[in-house]
Amino acid sequence: MKALIQEKILKNPFVRRVSVLVGGTALGQLITILALPILTRLYGPEAFSVLAVYSSVLSLITVIACLRLEIAIPLPKSDRMAAALCVLAITSVIFFTLLTTVFIAIFPDIFNTLTDNKISHFLWLLPIGVLAIGLYNTLQYWSTRRKKFHLIAKTRITQSLSGTIIKLIVGIINSSWTAGLIIGQVISQGTGFISLSRSLLKNDWQLFKKIKPAYLKATLKKYKNFPKYSTLEAFANVGGIQIPIILIAYYSADAEAGYLMVAMQLLSAPMSLIGNSVAQVYLSEGAERHHRNELKQFTIKTIINLAKIAFIPLLLIALLAPFLMPYFLGEDWQRTGKLISWMAPWFFMQFITSPVSMSLHITGNQKIAFILQFTGLLLRVGSLLITIQFHEKYLVESYAISGFVFYLVYLLVILREISIYKKDSQFKLNKEI
Repeated sequence: MKALIQEKILKNPFVRRVSVLVGGTALGQLITILALPILTRLYGPEAFSVLAVYSSVLSLITVIACLRLEIAIPLPKSDRMAAALCVLAITSVIFFTLLTTVFIAIFPDIFNTLTDNKISHFLWLLPIGVLAIGLYNTLQYWSTRRKKFHLIAKTRITQSLSGTIIKLIVGIINSSWTAGLIIGQVISQGTGFISLSRSLLKNDWQLFKKIKPAYLKATLKKYKNFPKYSTLEAFANVGGIQIPIILIAYYSADAEAGYLMVAMQLLSAPMSLIGNSVAQVYLSEGAERHHRNELKQFTIKTIINLAKIAFIPLLLIALLAPFLMPYFLGEDWQRTGKLISWMAPWFFMQFITSPVSMSLHITGNQKIAFILQFTGLLLRVGSLLITIQFHEKYLVESYAISGFVFYLVYLLVILREISIYKKDSQFKLNKEI
């Protein structure tokens, strides 16, 4: 066993790097989850509802703040071109920060109307969040290119720890000051850009000094499809999750968005940790299976294995959450336990579908992935709008059902496409023979 570990893990650069990132993310999430029972006793559901709306609005802005140029940073062979992409992404973040600031200064009523005045006192924190998170996302990809995985893992831990400490301190001093939750959230998501920027200035600044405006223009032209197409897809993906939260907060009479946010946080922490790791490995292995015409079998096997991992734990969580949440989070949070039961099927389908969704990119079906994301946005928002007309009391339940339906459809499309792909490939192979 020791020899196997040394051979397969310790000497495997890919697995070792993934392990470092997963370890940092896991520790950061553990800190957040351990602090949650204290935070839910310091801050009420209404405060978490305000945090949910703020986080949703911030996510909708930050997902497009870099124009998706940050995800292209690891791709070029040339470090100079990668540095140019980094500069372009940072420039875009600064532009969106200024745009958000100006928009808030001139049209604050638009934000307040759309959010039912829930974040009217915290609009000034939106540009700060856009800048911090946008810079962190960009510099994280630059650090990934430079293989500084330990540094990235360290920032994830320190962000989570420092953000949690701020939330706790403010809550102890004055639990009615909801800004403590929001400031802590911004710190836990974006302040790692300080450490990453120090590393860039120390080790790579000479490379960045050589970048000229003409080269930036040429680089943007070469990678124009990222802001042109990927930005809309990413916005649809995030919008399908965040816009319903804003609608729920707007139309619900009580703190439904707060209950929902905590429920999603508890369910998504372990699910996303395992799912993201599997997605990385699947993408690497799936590319090889793609060339050997084994992608369908590999994908189905991955889905079955993921289902085996998640089914029993999520079933137990769905059954026990309504009884355990009042003890874990406090008496005011029984509603969160009920929502977890409703959301468990959604998260199960998401867990087995999201990692293998990479198959659409492996087989060159980016257009289908794009259509699916917008379909998910329309499905989720549409289901809420219909529910609002008939029974506002069940908005979160409607949201949970639409999430389940979306990922079920997504999975069926994936299975269909990899089956068609195999048949087409086999036909072409036979024709060549």
